[in-house]
Amino acid sequence: MVFANIEYLFLLLLLIPYIVWYILKQKKSEATLQISDARVYAHTPKSYKNYLLHAPFLLRCLALVLVILVLARPQTTNKWQNSEIEGIDIMLAIDVSTSMLAEDLKPNRLEAAKDVAAEFINGRPNDNIGITLFAGETFTQCPLTVDHAVLLDMIHNIKCGLITDGTAVGMGIANAVTRLKDSKAKSKVIILLTDGTNNKGDISPMTAAEIAKSFGIRVYTIGVGTNGMAPYPYPVGNTVQYVSMPVEIDEKTLTEIAGTTDGNYFRATSNSKLKEVYEEIDKLEKTKLNVKEYSKRDEEYHLFALAAFLCVLLEVLLRNSVLKKIP
Repeated sequence: MVFANIEYLFLLLLLIPYIVWYILKQKKSEATLQISDARVYAHTPKSYKNYLLHAPFLLRCLALVLVILVLARPQTTNKWQNSEIEGIDIMLAIDVSTSMLAEDLKPNRLEAAKDVAAEFINGRPNDNIGITLFAGETFTQCPLTVDHAVLLDMIHNIKCGLITDGTAVGMGIANAVTRLKDSKAKSKVIILLTDGTNNKGDISPMTAAEIAKSFGIRVYTIGVGTNGMAPYPYPVGNTVQYVSMPVEIDEKTLTEIAGTTDGNYFRATSNSKLKEVYEEIDKLEKTKLNVKEYSKRDEEYHLFALAAFLCVLLEVLLRNSVLKKIP
């Protein structure tokens, strides 16, 4: 138990002069009767009132102690604890252009990427992980966090069409870099997943890679999609027809991005291959993170206040009943 206003406990020192005053007062106010011999009263039984004579004073002192404790605000709480856990800082940069709806991976590229990313997050409970989405533009879906429940919920809500269509690979990397550049972690990683070539954005992929390198951030690039042609759902009226679209992944640029930042490039042509890519990245080195844990404080003054009230009430009852004095 701790006290929010511990300085009020110094008021307990006031009890010392109060007790001294009471003792002196009792000595001066005791009635006396002079008799020649007191032996006749030696075996006279004492009344129970003799034992209760100082009860009101004791109850008043106890009530004062309890009131002071109430003012000091007793609280129950757990101590702050600093612990160290192993982890790295990771930003997932995921392509959400409409081409990610191609169904060469099941059920489609985007859903396959979301499923494997969720599994990857579940396997790294100690990591700070965030999400950047990009298409023709880019935005942060979730900043770095260890609250993976929120993160997984964010992943579940990812879908195509959230932003202008296109593939701004450089912007996606740059956005992720802004979330990692101030990190104190030894390992800072961007996992970039795309199925196309850079065709939008104000920052080229290689410029973004150089920026990442300057901040000590490694970029792992993943090209997702089969070789050749891929079935793409195309809405026609109230129906959906499938057309074959060529798979155009700029593997050369993705490889150069990874090489510039000391990362690796992976090609995922199926769900199993995509899973293997994340398993490979899972072998990254780890670094120590300081985590401070705390618990909510609960006020516990209620019982002390109730006890003080009962003490005062009992004192009043004793003074006006059993110990009532006749003037």
